[in-house]
Amino acid sequence: MGDQDKRQAARLVDRVIEEVAAWPHVNTNEHRFEGREFTLGPREVGHVHRWGIVDVPFTKRLRDTLIEEGMTEEHHVVPESGWTTMYVEDDEDVDRATWLLRLSYLYHVNNLKKTPKGAEMFDEIDVAEELDELGISDGVRAAFERRGVMES
Repeated sequence: MGDQDKRQAARLVDRVIEEVAAWPHVNTNEHRFEGREFTLGPREVGHVHRWGIVDVPFTKRLRDTLIEEGMTEEHHVVPESGWTTMYVEDDEDVDRATWLLRLSYLYHVNNLKKTPKGAEMFDEIDVAEELDELGISDGVRAAFERRGVMES
Protein backbone atom coordinates (compact mmCIF):
# COMPACT_ATOMS: atom_id res chain seq x y z
CA MET A 1 0.00 0.00 0.00
CA GLY A 2 1.48 3.31 -1.06
CA ASP A 3 1.59 6.45 1.07
CA GLN A 4 -1.35 8.02 -0.77
CA ASP A 5 -3.43 4.84 -0.31
CA LYS A 6 -2.53 4.78 3.40
CA ARG A 7 -3.62 8.41 3.82
CA GLN A 8 -6.89 7.72 1.98
CA ALA A 9 -7.57 4.63 4.13
CA ALA A 10 -6.84 6.64 7.29
CA ARG A 11 -9.28 9.40 6.20
CA LEU A 12 -12.02 6.84 5.56
CA VAL A 13 -11.36 5.09 8.87
CA ASP A 14 -11.49 8.46 10.64
CA ARG A 15 -15.02 8.93 9.29
CA VAL A 16 -16.05 5.56 10.72
CA ILE A 17 -14.47 6.42 14.07
CA GLU A 18 -16.18 9.82 14.20
CA GLU A 19 -19.62 8.35 13.56
CA VAL A 20 -19.38 5.34 15.88
CA ALA A 21 -17.79 7.32 18.73
CA ALA A 22 -20.87 9.58 18.76
CA TRP A 23 -23.31 6.74 19.54
CA PRO A 24 -24.79 6.71 23.07
CA HIS A 25 -22.55 5.10 25.68
CA VAL A 26 -19.84 4.06 23.21
CA ASN A 27 -16.28 4.36 24.47
CA THR A 28 -13.28 4.38 22.18
CA ASN A 29 -9.91 3.03 23.18
CA GLU A 30 -6.64 2.28 21.50
CA HIS A 31 -6.43 -1.15 19.94
CA ARG A 32 -3.32 -3.00 18.83
CA PHE A 33 -1.96 -2.69 15.30
CA GLU A 34 -2.79 1.00 14.94
CA GLY A 35 -6.42 0.40 15.86
CA ARG A 36 -9.28 2.06 17.63
CA GLU A 37 -11.87 -0.11 19.39
CA PHE A 38 -15.46 0.66 20.29
CA THR A 39 -16.95 -0.70 23.50
CA LEU A 40 -20.20 -0.67 25.44
CA GLY A 41 -18.99 -1.30 28.97
CA PRO A 42 -16.92 -4.49 28.77
CA ARG A 43 -18.42 -5.54 25.40
CA GLU A 44 -16.50 -4.83 22.22
CA VAL A 45 -18.70 -3.60 19.37
CA GLY A 46 -15.77 -3.79 16.92
CA HIS A 47 -12.53 -2.09 15.97
CA VAL A 48 -10.84 -0.42 13.03
CA HIS A 49 -7.23 -0.30 11.88
CA ARG A 50 -5.66 2.80 10.30
CA TRP A 51 -4.93 0.99 7.05
CA GLY A 52 -8.63 0.31 6.40
CA ILE A 53 -9.54 -2.96 8.10
CA VAL A 54 -12.75 -3.14 10.13
CA ASP A 55 -13.28 -6.14 12.42
CA VAL A 56 -16.70 -6.76 13.98
CA PRO A 57 -17.76 -9.57 16.35
CA PHE A 58 -21.06 -11.37 15.96
CA THR A 59 -22.52 -14.67 16.98
CA LYS A 60 -21.40 -17.38 14.58
CA ARG A 61 -24.92 -17.71 13.19
CA LEU A 62 -25.25 -13.98 12.57
CA ARG A 63 -21.74 -13.81 11.09
CA ASP A 64 -22.52 -16.69 8.71
CA THR A 65 -25.74 -15.01 7.57
CA LEU A 66 -23.95 -11.71 6.93
CA ILE A 67 -21.26 -13.49 4.92
CA GLU A 68 -23.87 -15.39 2.88
CA GLU A 69 -25.52 -12.06 2.07
CA GLY A 70 -22.22 -10.51 0.97
CA MET A 71 -22.14 -7.90 3.73
CA THR A 72 -18.76 -8.93 5.14
CA GLU A 73 -16.09 -11.63 5.06
CA GLU A 74 -14.62 -14.13 7.48
CA HIS A 75 -12.08 -12.64 9.86
CA HIS A 76 -8.69 -12.39 8.17
CA VAL A 77 -6.85 -14.05 11.11
CA VAL A 78 -9.46 -16.20 12.91
CA PRO A 79 -11.88 -17.30 10.16
CA GLU A 80 -13.69 -19.90 12.26
CA SER A 81 -14.72 -17.39 14.92
CA GLY A 82 -17.76 -15.12 14.96
CA TRP A 83 -15.53 -12.20 13.96
CA THR A 84 -15.84 -10.60 10.54
CA THR A 85 -13.48 -8.45 8.49
CA MET A 86 -14.13 -5.89 5.81
CA TYR A 87 -11.88 -3.44 4.03
CA VAL A 88 -12.68 0.25 3.76
CA GLU A 89 -11.57 1.59 0.39
CA ASP A 90 -14.32 4.07 -0.59
CA ASP A 91 -17.42 5.93 0.62
CA GLU A 92 -19.70 2.90 0.16
CA ASP A 93 -17.37 0.87 2.38
CA VAL A 94 -17.59 3.55 5.09
CA ASP A 95 -21.39 3.21 4.98
CA ARG A 96 -21.24 -0.59 5.11
CA ALA A 97 -18.68 -0.54 7.96
CA THR A 98 -20.85 1.77 10.05
CA TRP A 99 -23.88 -0.42 9.19
CA LEU A 100 -22.07 -3.54 10.47
CA LEU A 101 -20.85 -1.74 13.58
CA ARG A 102 -24.37 -0.40 14.23
CA LEU A 103 -25.77 -3.93 13.93
CA SER A 104 -23.20 -5.13 16.47
CA TYR A 105 -23.99 -2.16 18.71
CA LEU A 106 -27.73 -2.91 18.56
CA TYR A 107 -27.08 -6.57 19.32
CA HIS A 108 -25.25 -5.60 22.51
CA VAL A 109 -27.80 -2.93 23.42
CA ASN A 110 -30.59 -5.48 22.96
CA ASN A 111 -28.88 -7.87 25.39
CA LEU A 112 -27.96 -5.17 27.89
CA LYS A 113 -31.57 -3.91 27.93
CA LYS A 114 -32.50 -7.21 29.58
CA THR A 115 -30.68 -6.09 32.74
CA PRO A 116 -32.06 -3.45 35.15
CA LYS A 117 -29.13 -1.09 34.63
CA GLY A 118 -29.11 -1.61 30.85
CA ALA A 119 -32.88 -1.14 30.58
CA GLU A 120 -32.48 2.29 32.13
CA MET A 121 -29.27 3.21 30.32
CA PHE A 122 -30.58 2.29 26.86
CA ASP A 123 -34.22 3.23 27.34
CA GLU A 124 -34.06 5.77 24.50
CA ILE A 125 -32.88 3.20 21.93
CA ASP A 126 -35.67 1.34 20.12
CA VAL A 127 -33.77 -1.68 18.80
CA ALA A 128 -36.64 -3.03 16.67
CA GLU A 129 -37.17 0.35 15.01
CA GLU A 130 -33.46 0.79 14.33
CA LEU A 131 -33.23 -2.68 12.80
CA ASP A 132 -36.06 -1.70 10.46
CA GLU A 133 -34.17 1.50 9.58
CA LEU A 134 -31.07 -0.57 8.81
CA GLY A 135 -33.14 -2.54 6.31
CA ILE A 136 -31.91 -5.92 7.50
CA SER A 137 -33.05 -9.08 5.75
CA ASP A 138 -35.31 -11.69 7.33
CA GLY A 139 -32.28 -13.98 7.63
CA VAL A 140 -30.23 -11.38 9.50
CA ARG A 141 -33.23 -10.57 11.73
CA ALA A 142 -33.70 -14.25 12.62
CA ALA A 143 -30.00 -14.66 13.43
CA PHE A 144 -30.01 -11.38 15.39
CA GLU A 145 -33.02 -12.33 17.46
CA ARG A 146 -31.67 -15.74 18.56
CA ARG A 147 -34.76 -17.70 19.54
CA GLY A 148 -37.04 -14.76 18.71
CA VAL A 149 -36.40 -12.82 21.94
CA MET A 150 -35.96 -9.10 21.36
CA GLU A 151 -36.63 -6.09 23.54
CA SER A 152 -38.38 -3.10 22.02
